[in-house]
Amino acid sequence: MASRQAPLGGLAPRCLWLLGAVLVMDASARPANHSSARERAANREENEMLPPDHLNGVKLEMDGHLNRDFHQEVFLGKDAGGFEEDAGPRRSRRKLMLIFSKVDLNTDRRISAKEMQHWIMEKTAEHFQEAIAESRAHFRAVDPDGDGRVSWDEYKVKFLASKGHDEREVADKIKNKWDLNVDEETQEVLENLKDRWYQADNPPPDLLLTESEFLSFLHPEHSRGMLQFMVKEIIRDLDQDGDKKLSLSEFISLPVGTVENQQGQDVDDGWVRDRKREFEELIDANHDGIVTMAELEDYMDPMNEFSALNEAKQMIAIADENQNHFLEPEEVLKYSEFFTGSKLVDYARSVHEEF
Repeated sequence: MASRQAPLGGLAPRCLWLLGAVLVMDASARPANHSSARERAANREENEMLPPDHLNGVKLEMDGHLNRDFHQEVFLGKDAGGFEEDAGPRRSRRKLMLIFSKVDLNTDRRISAKEMQHWIMEKTAEHFQEAIAESRAHFRAVDPDGDGRVSWDEYKVKFLASKGHDEREVADKIKNKWDLNVDEETQEVLENLKDRWYQADNPPPDLLLTESEFLSFLHPEHSRGMLQFMVKEIIRDLDQDGDKKLSLSEFISLPVGTVENQQGQDVDDGWVRDRKREFEELIDANHDGIVTMAELEDYMDPMNEFSALNEAKQMIAIADENQNHFLEPEEVLKYSEFFTGSKLVDYARSVHEEF
């Protein structure tokens, strides 16, 4: 399956797939889809041989959870690091207003849905290029002979070595077709990975991935066929009646975990509310109460300009206090937590400081 070229220089995020892992939620903790970008980064090095379960700029995680950082990812792009909690408020306000001025293409001091759509596509393109660079580095790591093709066995050796197995011993066992003696969970992950490897392998299949095929293996949003495979996996995991579609009740079903206290109940109430809104306002395009594979694919496709426009309208509606269908500087500053993940104080006064 051929890689797709993104508009505006290439779009992208990073892949969602929680291959074989079971997420258990403590009632007083956040559900897995509430994890922050910082928490995900902390786990990145340990699992770098696995396709990432999170894709920047893609609406759902691989396990079907909402990407809680999506709006910040498509609004800030590479500038996300400038709004950490320890950043100075004045500096953060200026940075936010600088971004505002870049989104405001016609310099009329307000952002339209079309301007926001263009900006979303541009920031997604940044994530797309980051994913390509990342995949290239990983490809070199698993292609030690440098022949430009990686076999399933070569990848499997590197993957098991990243999980603590002796690389030479694993290679010998695979070469001699001996039992690898891995635990049940690791075996399940390997089986899921091999299935995904087959999907990324362009016909005629030979189980050898080129650099572009390896990119599709790690980041299915780069390939139409792999994006469809990703959508099928998510529907399979959430579909309770086997009709290969999602009803609202299936989509808002709570994650694994038991509500034992009020704090846990509040978390679960938020989970249901957020997913209900997403289902009804964005995913279910024809509003018939059922989400098909085609609808979910359109929703998750980072290259879909119509979806980007819908997101732009939703982002504006969140902060559009005067309901004029535009974003103005004071509105962006007041709702800075939505756009940047950080709450900037004294937003009204700061409008005059920064303009």
